[in-house]
Amino acid sequence: MNIETNLRGRLRNTTLPKSKGLLPLFEALINSIHALEEAQIQPEQGRIRVVIEREPNLFDADTAGRVQGRLVSSIVSFHVIDNGVGFNEANFNSFRTLDTEHKATKGGRGIGRLLWLKAFDRVDIVSCFLNDSGELKQRSFSFSPNGITDDVVEAAGDEAQRETTIHLVGFDQGYRAHTRKTSIAIAKAMVEHCLWYFVRPGGAPRIIVEDQGEEILLGDLFEDLIHSSAARDRIEVKGRHLDLLHVQLRASTSAVHSIAYCADDRLVMEEKLAGHIPGLRGKLGDGEDEFVYMCYVSSDLLNDRVRPERNAFEIPTDSDGLFEDTEISWSDIRSGVVSSACEHLVVYLDQVKERANDRIHEFVSTKAPRYRPILGHLAPAALDIDPEISDNELELTLHRQFVELEEHILTEGHALMELQSGESADDYEARIGSYLQKVTDIKKSDLANYVAHRRVVIDLLGAAIERRPDGCYVREDFIHTLIMPMRTDSTEVLLDNCNLWLVDERLAFHDYLASDTTLSRISVTGSSSRKEPDLVALNVFDKPILVADSATPPLTSLVVIELKRPMRNDATEGEGGDPIEQALKYLDRIRQGKVQTAQGRPIPASEDIPGFCYVI
Repeated sequence: MNIETNLRGRLRNTTLPKSKGLLPLFEALINSIHALEEAQIQPEQGRIRVVIEREPNLFDADTAGRVQGRLVSSIVSFHVIDNGVGFNEANFNSFRTLDTEHKATKGGRGIGRLLWLKAFDRVDIVSCFLNDSGELKQRSFSFSPNGITDDVVEAAGDEAQRETTIHLVGFDQGYRAHTRKTSIAIAKAMVEHCLWYFVRPGGAPRIIVEDQGEEILLGDLFEDLIHSSAARDRIEVKGRHLDLLHVQLRASTSAVHSIAYCADDRLVMEEKLAGHIPGLRGKLGDGEDEFVYMCYVSSDLLNDRVRPERNAFEIPTDSDGLFEDTEISWSDIRSGVVSSACEHLVVYLDQVKERANDRIHEFVSTKAPRYRPILGHLAPAALDIDPEISDNELELTLHRQFVELEEHILTEGHALMELQSGESADDYEARIGSYLQKVTDIKKSDLANYVAHRRVVIDLLGAAIERRPDGCYVREDFIHTLIMPMRTDSTEVLLDNCNLWLVDERLAFHDYLASDTTLSRISVTGSSSRKEPDLVALNVFDKPILVADSATPPLTSLVVIELKRPMRNDATEGEGGDPIEQALKYLDRIRQGKVQTAQGRPIPASEDIPGFCYVI
């Protein structure tokens, strides 16, 4: 008893991602290639025409779109026409049988037609073929979720020739929205998907894509696409052979460096190589032109493990456990392919690595010397950068490596004092020496960063005090902020955010410092004055550094800094205009306010505290 098949149920259980809307067209195209081979037509005599049919109304907002500035109407159907063997009785009976093995030797799985009905409403077929008696017959029928209908076989006309037309009708809107819009983009996708048929011995038949009177010959597109001749390789992974085809595509293509996994002479899935091969990023070059690298992988293993829809493989991501030594996984396949790709591209990769190293050393030498001491401690993978990387991105990359190295040193330092099992004294001494060398280099980096930072600040100050093109100078507010943020005090601002050393290195040791704050709000003085000195610092040294017979008050001093715009000539006598007089008056008011430490301890004889005034 035969088991009946529910076509709608099979369609419901067949998957086709929205991004794969052209896969049914590719299946029809490959079927046409197989039809030519079955008719024993040589590639140079075979012909296939793919006609794109669009909505007639170009100005309908629902059916038109703009692609690269060009207005194109929406695609509604495709015609695939070939002069192959056609739908004779054997092929028609095979078409009526799902999961047929009629074309098993060519990788046919008997479900490609299901993909047609996933993306299209129906398929209309007209085929002129030679029957067993050598007579030319014409068969026409429709294929939809309801099955095969309107099957008619009749004698072909006197002018008829052997030819089959597959009309994919009613392109589903969901797939249409995610599909390439222009004929050139669709033609390139066809070449990339069927690349094997172009690079194989004998090549591909003549395939033309027609779109509203415009014709694109895929053979010419293939020649434009390929940068150089393809190279073949065979590798072995856990006892299984993989055939590799190394292809260089011209840089004008939108493709990226990838591995293309094929089954039954069809492209199934692609995997980007970015991150798997050091130095493989952007376009590669041979000194004259740039190209994109593609590696096409085929194997009996992939043929056996491909899913019926030909959009994925039944292969585990990793192999572990009991069958780890024999079960092949994607990581095993990828590792073998990547190794072969590295050998194929070694000359180009070395050039990229050399440019990357030159980029790093140029940046470190001229702009970021703090990273020079750590370069020798970084793994090669850590220095795998794009030679065209921006200064900002390169700085972030090196900083991340610097932080990781610091963390590693901290971790290593905690375990350093323990003698490892079986470790000799010489080994322990060598381990300590290696650790100390890393620490020394880190400290060199810190010193280089410290010096470089000061150089930048000094250069910034030098530019700020120069006369601008309009003949004026910057306001003192800018210089003030460069030294210390305004309207803040030392309880709010970290010392690293200040450049007090521009005035005096000793200011770094202050007990309290206020910037652009009224005397009444400065916590170390009880003054009620509303005057605002630019900078006020209190230095208190109350640690016992001498031995004396009697208690002494803490060693204390005050600093007042007054900033003025360069080249001012409007100073007048008195506190209102003379900056020296202003600084002295500020100092006097602070003393009279009864100075106390930042912790609230009163300072005896505060009216006699030494004071230092800077007028800049």
